[in-house]
Amino acid sequence: MPATILVAEDQVDIRDLLVLNLRGAGYEVSAVGDGLAALRQQAAAPCDLLILDLMMPGKDGLEVCKALRAKGNAVPILMLTAKSTELDRVLGLELGADDYLTKPFSLAELLARVKALLRRADLLRAAQSAANSPASSPGQRLCNGELEILPVKRQVRRRGEILEFTALEFDLLLHFAAHPGHVFSRAQLLDAVWGYSHDGYEHTVTTHINRLRAKVENDPMHPEVILTVRGAGYKMREAPP
Repeated sequence: MPATILVAEDQVDIRDLLVLNLRGAGYEVSAVGDGLAALRQQAAAPCDLLILDLMMPGKDGLEVCKALRAKGNAVPILMLTAKSTELDRVLGLELGADDYLTKPFSLAELLARVKALLRRADLLRAAQSAANSPASSPGQRLCNGELEILPVKRQVRRRGEILEFTALEFDLLLHFAAHPGHVFSRAQLLDAVWGYSHDGYEHTVTTHINRLRAKVENDPMHPEVILTVRGAGYKMREAPP
């Protein structure tokens, strides 16, 4: 079955253009014109991916993203913004968006981002399904202190407790864990994890790392620093197994 995508965009011409091209790429697409309608639609018929305009009536894209993440909904979210300020882009990512595009953008780039986000979500669902199978096995493990990463199951555990990550957050953490002590620049991480590199999108990396640190280091009993800043890059500590 084709992946389902919900487009929430209040400008009719842009909305129609997105729907036309996404359907042309083989996706099943529905569209709404405001944030409240997007939340109702996602609650009634959950889609595989959301494309949210930042500025919409009712609830804007930031509010929709925040509401979904507050409910534990990890659906991939691609944010569209006409604003050029870094604050708006960073805020969207900090509230849980997986990626963003600044208008005007090329349709080819949009389709590439959509494909990448859906691919990660598919891997996560498949791994979770396998993890729930009685015949499943732990497979390869990557350990960093009390952090245990199971790449096959796409699970992260700390002292046996499963930590929840979006598909992109998991891929980012896995890349660090596979190269402990190695310093990566933002551009290198964009290439390796996101699959593209584009000037101006380095803040995507920064905000995702901030979200990772909040999840893996937010333990008052064990306040370990897992990911550290080294010059213009980031690295994961080298810890004994």
